[in-house]
Amino acid sequence: MLSRIYDFKNFKGDFTGGLVAGVVALPLALAFGVQSGMGATAGLYGAIAVGIFAALFGGTETQASGPTGPMTVVSAALVTAAIDMTGSLENGMSIILLAFLLGGAFQVVFGFLNIASYVKYFPYPVVSGFMSGVGLIIVILQLFPFAGLGSAKSTVAVMQGLPRLFAEFNPYALLLGAITIVVYFVFPKITKAIPSALIALIVATLIAYFAKLEVPLIGEIPSGLPSFQLGGILTVDSSAWSLVIEYGLVLAVLGSIDSLLTSVIADNMTKTKHNSNRELIGQGIGNMLAAAIGGIPGAGATKGTVVNINAGGRTRLSGVLHGIFLLAVLLGLGQLAAHIPLCVLAGLLIPIGFKIIDFKGLKHLTKVPRADAVVLVLVLLITTFGSLIQAVGIGVALACLLFMKKSGDISEKGMEVGKIADLDGSKPWQDEKEFYEKYKDKVIIKHLYGPLFFGFTSYFKDQIKALPGEVEAVILRMDRVPYIDQSGLYTLEDIIFDLRQQKIEVLLIGLKEQPQDMLRAVDIIPDLVPEADLFDDIEAGLEYLRQKLKGNAVAS
Repeated sequence: MLSRIYDFKNFKGDFTGGLVAGVVALPLALAFGVQSGMGATAGLYGAIAVGIFAALFGGTETQASGPTGPMTVVSAALVTAAIDMTGSLENGMSIILLAFLLGGAFQVVFGFLNIASYVKYFPYPVVSGFMSGVGLIIVILQLFPFAGLGSAKSTVAVMQGLPRLFAEFNPYALLLGAITIVVYFVFPKITKAIPSALIALIVATLIAYFAKLEVPLIGEIPSGLPSFQLGGILTVDSSAWSLVIEYGLVLAVLGSIDSLLTSVIADNMTKTKHNSNRELIGQGIGNMLAAAIGGIPGAGATKGTVVNINAGGRTRLSGVLHGIFLLAVLLGLGQLAAHIPLCVLAGLLIPIGFKIIDFKGLKHLTKVPRADAVVLVLVLLITTFGSLIQAVGIGVALACLLFMKKSGDISEKGMEVGKIADLDGSKPWQDEKEFYEKYKDKVIIKHLYGPLFFGFTSYFKDQIKALPGEVEAVILRMDRVPYIDQSGLYTLEDIIFDLRQQKIEVLLIGLKEQPQDMLRAVDIIPDLVPEADLFDDIEAGLEYLRQKLKGNAVAS
């Protein structure tokens, strides 16, 4: 009977994957809990609830879920707003947990309404600017704890308090924080069998404990099973409901994007296909139950998911075991965690913050279309020093307006901005018919119409993924693509890279000036597409392939 439900040949890999993912998640759960302002316990509770129940009900077999940097930053902003409204964390807790609960409920609704299909339309500059802003927030807010001082409430407060940072820093805290970062980066060079974050946490904590260094600690973590915490949500004042709905919606949207991006990574590693809508439902259930026990919300964790898969995890049992491991730690080792210095957790979070920053997008700011660069920088600044909610809203609205203006400019110049059609190549054009009939099993020709922009990139990727395995070359006819934005640029780069990994040659036909300039600016040409694979017209490209395919046949 059990064999129908679960294939036990996967158990060893699932057990190992879940254990390793749990070990990776432990220090991060504690650190994110502290950063949220609700304490390490809230981070651990959230990791347990989301880890177990998102795995049980989600749509990605190998997903390891828990608190993540972006979700924690939004949670911390909510905690600060609730404290400002009520005067204390205790008084604001019902508002905070209600927003967490509502965020999970929104995700469940998103899943049933197929909202996942729309998440993919977020422009790259908006996502890049937001994620980079989140990474900067994590780094900036950890500067004071890293120096052994109390954390400021906002990035602006940190910048204003920098003189105090230099005047009042704790040298022992700085030393421990530095040791944490060094171990975090150096230990993987020795071995990757044990997560470096855990080793850094243990080494720095032991140094602080045995050397009796005077540094701020996490403090006592309650032992035993968590209790139900939602009793006070019915008493939330009506004046707080706008705050609750606002942050609940942001947590739901951000958690959905975060989780689905990780699901795509899991798909690429396991050669499977996740169920996006079910994944949102599972994440929503996990976040609702996390709120019920006083935990912070989470999402699909990229690092935990990757180590789970690499360690052998293949089914949702691996994600469940990852959460159960954290529960066992809570029940058995909670008292030991009380001795962890806050500066050590800051030393773990600062490298994580830098990893979240999209350095690729920032590096290409002067090379991508100016409108995309403006949107990215604007979203980054508003996210870091203003409102996360306004950053996303303004970014999406501005990206759409700028794209509409660009489309209007293209039309005024008499350039075609027609609908996207014939992308599957099933209808060869007149100048392709003879070649198509002879080589259709070996060469795929894709026709692209109109601007290659953020609204089209997901569909483009899906079409390329559906290519048959025996294909030797792909022709992309781009003579009717007048413009390419940053989202389209990076999508094209990913597609060409994936095809090259499969030993499939990619020919670009009829590149217009703007797309070609963009491809050269970020080195797609000639790093991924050599000059020999660029052709002004289809006749030259087809003749090149004829000669090459004849040569391959002779060699065979």
